[in-house]
Order: sequence, then C-alpha cells, then structure tokens
Amino acid sequence: MSEIIQTLTVYALPVLFAITFHEAAHGYVARLFGDATATLEGRVTLNPLKHIDPIGTIAVPVGILLLSKLLGGPALLFGWAKPVPVDFGQLRRPKQDMLWVALAGPAANMLMAIAWAIGLRILFDSGERAGFWFEMCQAGIHINLVLMALNLLPILPLDGGRILFSLLPNRLAWQYGRMEPYGMWVVIALLATGMLTTLISPLVAGGEWILRLFL
Repeated sequence: MSEIIQTLTVYALPVLFAITFHEAAHGYVARLFGDATATLEGRVTLNPLKHIDPIGTIAVPVGILLLSKLLGGPALLFGWAKPVPVDFGQLRRPKQDMLWVALAGPAANMLMAIAWAIGLRILFDSGERAGFWFEMCQAGIHINLVLMALNLLPILPLDGGRILFSLLPNRLAWQYGRMEPYGMWVVIALLATGMLTTLISPLVAGGEWILRLFL
C-alpha cells in the first residue's frame, strides 16, 4: 500500500500540470485567433481547479496506476480535463485557425516534457540519480509525451482529428467530421485491444528524440 501511495504522490503534480497546461493553451491560442469564449468563462488560467474533471483528471489516472501496480504491468497513463470551450465560428478563419488551436494542446505538453527533462538533467548533474524529485521528473516526461502523442492521433474529437480536419479539402473535411460522435469509441476500442500503445509509440519516440537535445 505504501508503494501505491508513493506512486500516486509522484504522479499527482505531473498529471495535474500536464492536463491544466494543455487546456489553458487551447483557450489562449483561441483568443489570439479571435475567439474569447474560454477567456470569458475564466478558463485561460493555470489554476487547476478551473480545469479538473473528477473522472478524467482524478479517477481514470489513479485507476490506471492502481491497476498497473496490482497487475504488475506497464501503465499507459492518460487522462483528460474539462474541455476548454472553443467557438470555432468566432475564429477569424474558422477552418484554417482550428489547426493552431488544436495544435496548442499537444505543443504545451511537449514544452512541459522539455521542462521536466531540464529538471531531470539538473538533478542528474548535481549527483542525484534517484529519489522523489528525480522520479517526479521522469513521471512528468512520460505523462506529457503520452498525452501529446495520444492527442495527435487523427481521430475526432482528439486534437489530431481537428488538425486533420483543418488540412483536408472542404468536402472531405465535412465528411470526415461526421465521424466525430464515434471517435471516443474508436479510442476505447484501440485501448482495449492494445493497439493504442502501438499507434502512439512512434509519436512518443519522436518526442523522446526532441528531449535528447535537452538531456
């Protein structure tokens, strides 16, 4: 039990920060491109209380960690926050600007992974090779790379789906958009069959290559 509590403590802040920065980035970039919806609702903030979803931010990550510890297997740790409201119709160029709003979330996770990697390097250079903060930095890198990779999958309503929608010609984009109600079921099916890890692995590897520039 003490090992589980220690693991939860190590992962708590990285999960909270990863999801909070991801959502705040969406709202901030949406404001830059003309939609102030998230700002007016107080969601362009780093206050985690504004973004926490009891299920996605707490129950799901904790459940995954507990199961991984009990079963002794690796954890594909992920979660989500309350989606930041974006009125794409308010963007100056709705379809084109959607790309930048969607890309902001994964980009924020990549930047956070870099920040955790720099922290890990500082600890390593100071002679610390283990301990609470060392493990937290490792957890921060892992969580942010997984969230970045997961959200870049070209499946609506994930960010990657929005990016693909923005890049497709209009006719194909609207046809593709009709798949959005089924997108999360696709993600769940991929997770249940173990295919999700396979699909995001190249994206995680790409993020790790970038991180090696800072380590």
